[in-house]
Amino acid sequence: MTMLPEAHWRAALREGRLLLQRARSSGTVIFPPRLMEPGTGDEDLEWIEASGMGTIHAVTVVHPRPPAEPYDVVLIDLDEHVRLMSRIAEQAPETISIGQRVRARIIEDQDQPLLVFEPV
Repeated sequence: MTMLPEAHWRAALREGRLLLQRARSSGTVIFPPRLMEPGTGDEDLEWIEASGMGTIHAVTVVHPRPPAEPYDVVLIDLDEHVRLMSRIAEQAPETISIGQRVRARIIEDQDQPLLVFEPV
């Protein structure tokens, strides 16, 4: 039985690897993981290792009710031309800026792999 795309992606994260999909016919890189290329329905997708490098496209600072600390939610444009949502590790939310270069890092959170980014 073949593993579904999201399960394959999460299994790779557990191994410390950031994978993306690419359509063999068009070369389009795809995220989130899918069964087919959006727009074409092409099912011939391959897994590629991502560079992990990207740029912050947008940032929101969430201010929960005290005593919880503010935290960030960011949109990252990976160098492979896909966008994903994540968080910035080890940086105060108010110091994060659009256009900032970041690098992917996989951490453990509640016994699950979590993709976060850190400033370069």
